[in-house]
Parts: sequence; structure tokens; C-alpha cells
Amino acid sequence: MSGDLRVAGGVAATGRPVEVTIVDGRVAAGPPPGGVASYDATGCYVLPGLIDLQVNGASGDDLTDRPDRLWDVAAALARFGVTAFAPTVISSAPEARARALAAFRAGPPPGWAGAVPLGLHYEGPMIAAGRKGAHPERWLVPPSPAVIDGWSRDDGVLLATLAPELPGALEAIRDLAARGVLVSVGHTEATAAQVAAAVDAGARLVTHLGNAMPPLRAREPGPIGAALGGSWLAAGVIADGHHLDPLTLRLAWRALRPDRFLAVSDTTAALGLPDGPARLGDQDVIVSAGTVRQPAGTLAGSAASLPQCLRTLVATTGCALGEAVACATSTPAALVGDPARGSLGPGARGDVTVLDRELDVVATIVGGNVVYDRNGRY
Repeated sequence: MSGDLRVAGGVAATGRPVEVTIVDGRVAAGPPPGGVASYDATGCYVLPGLIDLQVNGASGDDLTDRPDRLWDVAAALARFGVTAFAPTVISSAPEARARALAAFRAGPPPGWAGAVPLGLHYEGPMIAAGRKGAHPERWLVPPSPAVIDGWSRDDGVLLATLAPELPGALEAIRDLAARGVLVSVGHTEATAAQVAAAVDAGARLVTHLGNAMPPLRAREPGPIGAALGGSWLAAGVIADGHHLDPLTLRLAWRALRPDRFLAVSDTTAALGLPDGPARLGDQDVIVSAGTVRQPAGTLAGSAASLPQCLRTLVATTGCALGEAVACATSTPAALVGDPARGSLGPGARGDVTVLDRELDVVATIVGGNVVYDRNGRY
């Protein structure tokens, strides 16, 4: 595939007309002398490719239960506007992480097209039992050098979520940060002081703000207060209409703004499936009315797409579409240190998400190649 394409006729999130020319997979300053094929985006929003840093699965495939299906999940995500993502493995047997890493390192099969996995997100197993959420308690372990052996950005681990109050956690955070891993505070009982210590050790993010952590209290703000009241941490936020009350979502938006508000879907194998049974790791879950829950009722990830979360964010907070889009483009790109993503400036990767005026996905373009088009034109 050439990676050459002109996306014309659309508008940016701000409403101004926009035309994007992609040559050899990168955004060009102008069209090449010979011209390129054209994609007609008339009447649509033309946005930088969406980036989701918390994806547990899609279209029936769970990445903890079936890590060998990584590239199938990556292909499926294109239908939901995602051009790059962090495959997420929850607390599980070490073999699940090893298999997921092996699948990532092996690369895609011949002829594959879809969203690009940026590196794995290990959500656990070094988390607090009292805030485990849908994570199986039998797989939880305390932080130690043995647990994080081989976890590095160079080896394919992009992001790790852990509870900083656990014995040995600060040493693990320092080691992971030194290896280029983005460290996030989550599934935790931590006090604000313990979160501050994690920040000093190298943590930069909070995982799914407001979920699997203590509530905000007047004299003990905890992780929520550390994120909203401080200026040091970004926060992953699931704006699916179920994980946060609308008032909480508005509060998070006002405190974090686009540069620290990371829109994530936390989507699961339920994405794209009808209501009924599904899987999260080695557990049965139930998809019903837009939620994914364990049989006892605990939320277990989401069934939402990232564009759906952006639609909810705009409708709930009244923010500008461009601000919401930044939370799923430039903000995650900055967090993972990848300046080639998250914008449509010259030299950026030719990743484009085309949405209609209702923010439903029309097309997904990765490296100048149309990997999904709902109208079947490509």
C-alpha cells in the first residue's frame, strides 16, 4: 500500500475547512507534483487519528484471555476510529503477559491493516486487593524486581498501572520510569501523600479516575484530589456515561482541561457485540444496556468506543469539540512521548479519523491507507 492520499472536503474540529495530503505515510506540506488518490470527506470532521491507551479487547476478543488475538483486536478497532492504542492486560497469570508480549513483538500477519499497537499496558497485578474492581484477587502480587523483570519500553511495555502504597511500589515506579515505561496510579487505596511520593518516583498518570480508588474526602483527598487539585498528573477518564456521574465528569473536565484529561474507553471484548455474555480475562461478564459487569454487578471495563466517549464528553461538559478531540489525540501522544502522532501538521504520521456531524465513524486512515470506510469505497 502506498501511503499516499489526499483527504479533502472536510472540516477540522474547529469548523474551518481542512485538507490533508499524505505522502509516504506522513502529512505533507502540499500535494506532490504527480498528485495522489483522493478521499472525499465532504461534510465530515477530519481529525488526527484517535489514540486509546486503555483497550482490553474488541469484537469478542479479550486480550488477557486470548492475547494471541492482539492483531485481530487491532484490526477491529479501525471500525471505531482508533489509529493507535495500548493493548491492556489485566491482573492475570504471568503467562498471559508473556503471550501478549510475544504477539506484540511478532508483529502483524501479512496483509494486515488496522490500529497500531504502541506497546502493552499492564494494568496490574501490583494493585490493592481492596480496590481490585474486576481483577481476580488470586493473581495480585506485591511489587518486586522479579515481577517487573523484562518490563521496559524497548521490550514492548508502554504503560503500567500499580498501587503506590504497596511495599516496594516506589522502587518499582523508579525502575519502570527509568526504563521508559509510563507509570500510572490505579486500583489503589493511596493517600494524597502516597500519590505525591509516586509522582516524585516517576508516576505521571492516574488510571480511570474515580474508579477503583477512595472517594475524595475533605481532609484526605486521595488520588482523586491529587489529580484534580494538583498540577502534576494527567488522568485517564472513562466518559462512557456509566463510570462517572455527569457532575463528576464536569468536575474532572474543569480541573484537568485538555492537556491533563486523557480520554480512554477502557473498552473490552464487548465492543461491537450485542447484549449478552462476554469475557474479561478469565472471567465471565455480562453486557447489558451499554455496561459490562461481573455477575455481582461490579463494572468490568466498558462497551464504549472512543468516539462515543468524546460525544458524551462534549454533551456533558459543553466543551468545544476541538478540546475533546485533543484528549484523545495530542494528550495521549504527549504522554507516550510520540510527537509524530496526535496532530495533522507537516511531518506527522498520516493517521486520520473521519467522523460525521454526530461523531460516528466514517473512515479511519492509518499511515495514509484507508483501513476502514463505512461506505465501502475503499
